[in-house]
Amino acid sequence: MLNYFESLPAAVAQGIIWGIMAIGVYITYKILDIADLTVDGTICTGGAVCAVLVVSGQPVWLALIVSIIAGMLAGLLTGIFHTFMGIPAILSGILTQLILWSVNLKIMGGANQALPATKYNLLISRLNLDRSIIILEVVALVLIIILYWFFGTEFGASLRATGANLNMSRAQGINTSFTKIIGLVISNGIVALAGGLVSQYNGNASITMGQGAIVTGLAAVIIGEALFGWLCRNNFALKLIVVCIGGIIYYIVYNTVIFMGLDSDLLKMIAAILVAIFLAMPYWKKRYFSNAAHAEKKELHDSQKAEKKKAKGR
Repeated sequence: MLNYFESLPAAVAQGIIWGIMAIGVYITYKILDIADLTVDGTICTGGAVCAVLVVSGQPVWLALIVSIIAGMLAGLLTGIFHTFMGIPAILSGILTQLILWSVNLKIMGGANQALPATKYNLLISRLNLDRSIIILEVVALVLIIILYWFFGTEFGASLRATGANLNMSRAQGINTSFTKIIGLVISNGIVALAGGLVSQYNGNASITMGQGAIVTGLAAVIIGEALFGWLCRNNFALKLIVVCIGGIIYYIVYNTVIFMGLDSDLLKMIAAILVAIFLAMPYWKKRYFSNAAHAEKKELHDSQKAEKKKAKGR
């Protein structure tokens, strides 16, 4: 049990990193109402760019900025596929993801790029968890503040309107193709930032580091909203914080599963099942629980009505 609690700081650090990535997923999935699969490639692109630049002698802050730009370009490509070429969003993301596989191999010059914390001056590392958690919390907080400000602007509101009602947005004169592209650019820039943080934390960038990233991102979004959505219905900043908390909870659960000695080959399957369950919760609530509540309310109403008739008869 002591070993389990000793491993929790590592789970929290990873949870914050993937919570940052989940914020990028939240922008497309919840705000734009787009299922963007680009992120599986973008997170690797961010990690690859960051690792290669740091190894080449560039400062880590510059490496992270270039990683964000690389992720934005990936989002731009997906946006062009979707809006200019008329390809469905989900297929556009898959096409960009396939392109990024080759691009990432070329960036790293192979399947992986080592980035040892003992050799390079990194922002975060699993070798110093306390420092890493503090820095990651600051990064997440600054990101949330920036996004809260941006989505409160006129253009940010038009981006949110695009996802809420596409036809109405067009009727209001909003260039929905442009807002979709910008949303994808911002989303994948954030995902690439998370990729740069992952490569530093793990001490390497790998071509497979993005596999299943969309599942992890969705898990963080869905878990956060399912558990704490009632706290932040009308507050955008709290919604983003809840997404980060969802990432932490996901990794704590993930860490617990590993500690219990479950076959590691089953972890991806368990993650997918958890996401499916949390995705189904709103439907189950609407389909079953709301009907039960309605039936109970109707029964109470009928009972009260019968009592009133009985009282009048007396």
